[in-house]
Amino acid sequence: MPKKAETKKVLPKMLRITLVKSAIGYSEEHKATVRALGLRRMNQSVVQEDTPVLRGMLRKVNHLVLIEEQGA
Repeated sequence: MPKKAETKKVLPKMLRITLVKSAIGYSEEHKATVRALGLRRMNQSVVQEDTPVLRGMLRKVNHLVLIEEQGA
């Protein structure tokens, strides 16, 4: 009987996102995007899995956040 193929578990790349500039004075769309990222206060950081959806959100508010790759 053949052995099962070994599968390697690849951990998803994680990103640390920090709000470094206030969303006051920016559009409601930008404020909603910052909230959807899980950021509520200045200098607050969250760690999120790197996905195409997240990248699109970050592209929209890249002037407000600092993005760092988290070592897996």
